[in-house]
Amino acid sequence: MSFISPAAADALQSWLAHQRAIKGAAENTLIAYQGDVIDFLSFITAHKGAPQGLGALADVSVTDMRAWMAQTRETGVAARSLARKLSAVKAFYKWLALREGFEPTAVLSTRAPKFQKKLPRPLAPDAARNLIDAIEIQSQHPWVCARDVAVVTLLWGCGLRISEALSLTAADAPLPATLRISGKGGKERIVPVLPAARDAVDAYVRMCPHPQTADAPLFRAVRGGPLRPGAIQKVMAAARMQLGLPATATPHAMRHSFATHLLNAGGDLRAIQELLGHASLSTTQAYTAVDTVRLMEVYDRTHPKA
Repeated sequence: MSFISPAAADALQSWLAHQRAIKGAAENTLIAYQGDVIDFLSFITAHKGAPQGLGALADVSVTDMRAWMAQTRETGVAARSLARKLSAVKAFYKWLALREGFEPTAVLSTRAPKFQKKLPRPLAPDAARNLIDAIEIQSQHPWVCARDVAVVTLLWGCGLRISEALSLTAADAPLPATLRISGKGGKERIVPVLPAARDAVDAYVRMCPHPQTADAPLFRAVRGGPLRPGAIQKVMAAARMQLGLPATATPHAMRHSFATHLLNAGGDLRAIQELLGHASLSTTQAYTAVDTVRLMEVYDRTHPKA
């Protein structure tokens, strides 16, 4: 933060601490917020020709905001990413304005660029099963195969985020009938555990060569450390290439598949929202759009007048 005034740097750290303590923001979210706001403050410093103290930051104009957005797009940042950056800057300015007593209209009134929202890309049930079968043969170490199958089965069978699955400890095994999961922003939810997921984890635990002390991570890397998301992403990439599946068949796609398969089977949207841990129903409603797309494809293919 060498190009940012000390006052602005201190204010940013205070805001991040507020987001952590009061808002319960996750560490990954805080890291993204920090990077986005630093990028903005660094631009304003270069744009104005000098580090901007808190008084100068209060004088940021609509023209300054437009210049920042234009320069950011010129560096190749997509509209979706710019919208996220703008959201972080607005949140910081809203907090700063309350603390310092100025009117942040120029920043808060700036419109985010329009972008096409990406719908989830779930796998068909057969494709999800085949993917898990393919994952089972990716490693020369049987316990590693069992580990990878257990993780991916939790993503699909319980709708967990990969970070949530990898945050489980040995004390969570054997898995109970329900899991209490702490998701984004520390939001807790209760998730039923399917027998297939419990069996997959039990099989892995029996084969794992590393000591399973209560406070140790449940899923271990080859050398015994905590398993990282990249390992699961890598094994899924290898499996999907063998099966000819698209690049959208990622660990997160298994979570999308969990929700879509429940919806297709008649699941209640509110219940699915709770199972996924979405703060807003509008996020879960994206799956309704996915289902509508599937229905329209069937209609176009089969209706006599199509």
